[in-house]
Amino acid sequence: MRAGDELPPLEIEITRTLIVAGAIASRDFQDVHHDAELARAKGSPDIFMNILTTNGLVGRYITDCLGPAAVLRKVAIRLGAPNHPGDTMVLTGRIEEVVADVDGGDTVVVRVLGANAIGRHVSGTVTVSVPPRGGTP
Repeated sequence: MRAGDELPPLEIEITRTLIVAGAIASRDFQDVHHDAELARAKGSPDIFMNILTTNGLVGRYITDCLGPAAVLRKVAIRLGAPNHPGDTMVLTGRIEEVVADVDGGDTVVVRVLGANAIGRHVSGTVTVSVPPRGGTP
């Protein structure tokens, strides 16, 4: 793994169930994440995904790509275009920095972008500890 390496893209279908379940799981009971009529009354075309669900999906993407022993150390993301039911979000990543740790593992900084049909939904960086091959976190 080296700076400049691209991670494989991950397509995520944005369903009404994913949006509502993510909001419930993160205890975000704002009506715009589960009630379409109230979301429309507030100017949105439909319910939309909350940042905590996006944060979880970004974390999943990184650990899927870097392995189950990878440990998220810092997730710094910013939201842009909302994810609505029926959207497909495509997450992509690029390794920005790899620093060798004293234990033989690496600290890796990954630039992450997630986009849907109307634009960039999420952007940011994730810092991850990756243990040495064959090691444990």
